[in-house]
Amino acid sequence: MKLITFFLLLLSAVTLDAAVSCPPVFGDHMVLQRDRPVAIRGEASAGELIRILFADQSVTTVADAAGHWMAKLAPLAANATPQTLTIRGENELVFTDVLVGEVWFCSGQSNMEKQLGPRRGQKPTDDYEAELARSDTPLLRLYQGLHAIKPKSSESLLRWLPCNAGNLTDTEFSAAAYYFGRELQRELGVPVGLINSSFGGTRIEAWMPREAFASDPLLKGMESVEYDHWVPGVQATELYQSRILPYVPFTLRGFLWYQGETNVMNAEGMIYAAKQRALVAAWRQAWGDPTAPFYYALLAPFAYSHQKKWAKQLTPETLPAFWEAQVAASDVGHTGFIVITDLAGSGKDIHPTNKRDVGLRFARLALADTYGRTAMAAYGPQFLRLHRPWFGRNLSITFRHAEGLRSRDNQPLTGFTIAGADQRFYPATAVIKNHGVIVSSPEVPHPVAVRFAWDELAMPNLVNGAGLPAVPFRTDDWPVTLEVPKTP
Repeated sequence: MKLITFFLLLLSAVTLDAAVSCPPVFGDHMVLQRDRPVAIRGEASAGELIRILFADQSVTTVADAAGHWMAKLAPLAANATPQTLTIRGENELVFTDVLVGEVWFCSGQSNMEKQLGPRRGQKPTDDYEAELARSDTPLLRLYQGLHAIKPKSSESLLRWLPCNAGNLTDTEFSAAAYYFGRELQRELGVPVGLINSSFGGTRIEAWMPREAFASDPLLKGMESVEYDHWVPGVQATELYQSRILPYVPFTLRGFLWYQGETNVMNAEGMIYAAKQRALVAAWRQAWGDPTAPFYYALLAPFAYSHQKKWAKQLTPETLPAFWEAQVAASDVGHTGFIVITDLAGSGKDIHPTNKRDVGLRFARLALADTYGRTAMAAYGPQFLRLHRPWFGRNLSITFRHAEGLRSRDNQPLTGFTIAGADQRFYPATAVIKNHGVIVSSPEVPHPVAVRFAWDELAMPNLVNGAGLPAVPFRTDDWPVTLEVPKTP
């Protein structure tokens, strides 16, 4: 808790030599969210009158007895012309080169944190040198939080910076977030601001406030459970306090989330859906926006069951069961997910190096679901219905988002298995028909269930016309084994 207290004091940036101050997220080169009231907050002497000047607006507020103040600017139109934000009290704060556009908050663990370029202990992201050479995007602004619980000395952190090769490298900014923001800026033609607050090797519980655990009986008491960790400050609720609260209520459009590997290692199944639902609700409540978009990535294939040094020995079904939980969590309104089963390389690297397509798929989601680009396909084929005839060896599956259904590599479809009432699954032949797939196996004369991509290393080739991969699924609800029992 001492580390958290220090971290919060650092991010609050309450100075002793000025009566008026703001958290570091308010600064030169920042982007303010367009088309909605913009919250400005800070600290001052109790009772001090604060005046905020921006564009043609002037608003006032008074610091409360604890010295906290907040005011809101009326909704602003997008503006790529640099402006000045002035805050006056007993002293004056002046923030220059302020733009108005779209702001997104990016978070998660190491696959969101992974930067555009080399990273110690990991393979570098694909094509990073060429990408850095063409990365100058003045209307894309980056705000990188601290990379470790022990603050790292760097002038490039905890401040807004225009996007260019030098700033991307100095901040070690998220590659997935960068590609997302760059594409959004190009498509929308307005300034885009990205805040990245990610931490590798962390469980979702660390990113949740205490009240989130009380929101669901399934989660009761989990806020007090101590779990294995490799650095201090990442127990339940701790990263919410140190990595989320300092940015509340900086006005933004929505959230990107790429997390879950550490929860998979704990052999979690459907309980993760309850945790993510609680996290989404808590973040939206903190920002006062019950419909804020929340987009996340289904984890990439990885050989979890091959890892022998972890506390738990997992099975090849552990990751598919986790995908199932991630998909289930999308029943919360204004959420969506991307599938990246085709971006994992060999499946031997828990940090896949293709972050370009991760970011671009996130951008597709936002452009379609948040910005109304309905003509843009954002989802891969998703299981809709199973048709099981009274007789015959075939099962018929139909999908949502199935326009242009095809094989990505023009080879026979892969990843389908089929079972009869004995619950024994066999590889299935799968053939595309209209917006669906017909599956069969000579080993299963009376099939009743189908599974697709139900293996941790599944990289199937079923895609739609936009080239987006199909969502893993199963049509049965039979028990699955997530953890290999330990021998006495």
